Amino acid sequence: MSHWKRLDKVWCYWPTRPIGLIEVIGGSYLAISPQISYRRLLEGLGMQSLAIHAWSYLPGFDHQAQANQAWKSMRECKRHLEHRIGEKLHVVRLGHSLGCKLHLLAPDGGRNSKGMIALSFNNFAADRSIPMLAELAPKFNFKSEFSPSPQETLRLINERYNQSNNLLITFNKDSLDQSEVLLKCLEQRRSLDNSQRLHLDGDHLTPASAGVRRLILKGLTNDITKSKNLKDLIKIIFKWSLQKL
Repeated sequence: MSHWKRLDKVWCYWPTRPIGLIEVIGGSYLAISPQISYRRLLEGLGMQSLAIHAWSYLPGFDHQAQANQAWKSMRECKRHLEHRIGEKLHVVRLGHSLGCKLHLLAPDGGRNSKGMIALSFNNFAADRSIPMLAELAPKFNFKSEFSPSPQETLRLINERYNQSNNLLITFNKDSLDQSEVLLKCLEQRRSLDNSQRLHLDGDHLTPASAGVRRLILKGLTNDITKSKNLKDLIKIIFKWSLQKL
């Protein structure tokens, strides 16, 4: 039976004979302990012989620096795993919310992966992501924004992101999703773009584990429906990843 282990800032779930590797970056705060926040999703994929590497981080303002660090940490863990099993592994990248943005800003432009799955992509400005910032900034006469800003992020994706295989997943009750904007940006890069968008039942927290959803929603959740939505999501991620690996 596989168990979670931590290498630096990456939580690893290694099947005995992995058929591929999923590199995961979660959303703000959920990604502090991804092996807990996304446990059902990630172990559901791991039990189908996919190795899982999930980066742990605290949200900050310098998203480019965090994207670079995640990429370096993932690369080192991949080398460690490949040395252990004695063979090379193909990679699919999986992001949720802010984690999608960090994958899209990776310094290799997505070239060292077979594709990316973006769950509930969003690219909000700092004052919307951090409500208190919008209240305090005028009072103390300062202005702060994520780096890169939302507009700059889309420009960088258009100019530097080279991966053509992208699956954007939108949930029908997710008011935070900006996948439509991302899809247009990806499609503008080149004529041979294979990006696609898929609509599923669920909300912004569908990828998260039941305990996390209960904590955030304070018990206002239908566990049976949520469980089905999560199982459907696991099947779709596995099937798409298998086609690319």
